[in-house]
Amino acid sequence: MDLSTTRRPRLVILTSDKRADPYNLEEIQALADVVLTDADGLPDAIADADALLLWDFFSRALPDAWPRASRLRWLHVSSAGVDHVLFDELVASGLPITNAHGFFDQPIAEFVLASVLAHVKDLHGSKELQRARVWRHRETGRAAGQRVLVIGTGGIGRATARLLRAAGLDVTGAGRRTRQDDPDFGTVVDSARLAEHVAGMDHVVMAAPLTPQTRGLIDAGVLAAMEPHAHLVNIGRGAHVDEEALIEALRGGQIAAASLDVFATEPLPPESPLWDLDNAHVSAHMSGDVRGWQDGLADIFLDNLRRFTSGAPLRNLVDPVRGYVPRSS
Repeated sequence: MDLSTTRRPRLVILTSDKRADPYNLEEIQALADVVLTDADGLPDAIADADALLLWDFFSRALPDAWPRASRLRWLHVSSAGVDHVLFDELVASGLPITNAHGFFDQPIAEFVLASVLAHVKDLHGSKELQRARVWRHRETGRAAGQRVLVIGTGGIGRATARLLRAAGLDVTGAGRRTRQDDPDFGTVVDSARLAEHVAGMDHVVMAAPLTPQTRGLIDAGVLAAMEPHAHLVNIGRGAHVDEEALIEALRGGQIAAASLDVFATEPLPPESPLWDLDNAHVSAHMSGDVRGWQDGLADIFLDNLRRFTSGAPLRNLVDPVRGYVPRSS
């Protein structure tokens, strides 16, 4: 699609009270006529917009406003996941969609490594003993040599694989296509046959985008096939995991532990049993949110805005059918 134009584009930025405006707003305003709006004002604002920035990237306001987006020529989502905006009408439209692909790869990989080491070295247990003022010498595990299955072979999965391998762990990937000579994973197995591949794994890491194929991928059957000492890490989306089946698996000792950064409902409801399970480690969807992350997302958008206004190819183009940015982009 030719995105070049001779007139100054109109850009709508969907924001919210919970998120400050992009730090580089003045630079953005130098390139486009900017309208800041919240979810309630989006239908009116989008009516004559050329581009839309979902700065409030968790917003679900776009589907309702979509019928009025007759002039829209580009959508940017300031997150890695775009599953929440891929409704049927938008996918069918062919509208170019870009995202923050690549920005969160290393921070999330570090979070996964930290989760693995905290489990292996029983840092959670040490903290509980500290709270109880109990001095108890224990022996813990050795991470080097343990086996990890990383589900998802995109940027986040690859950064995770590299970091885990650097720490001495034996990493296998799981994705849409199997292969034996992958530069980051070595072996990649078929994620559609996950129950066959989790046996023997010390850790299972969910790092895939949320698509129809990955929704509910970790179900009761997969959990039953995991080792009793296995540790699940989910930094993808809550919908990747059958949460009720996971709770039962944790309660019954079917698996040893789960480090969870994403949930079926967010914020995690106070009544969720996951809060009270000693072998469930809960964090508030923050695995990639290192200090300065919002500025980094604003810089990615500004780079693409410059491309949009000059007619240059956009970076991080999402394949709306697959639901993510292909590796070649």
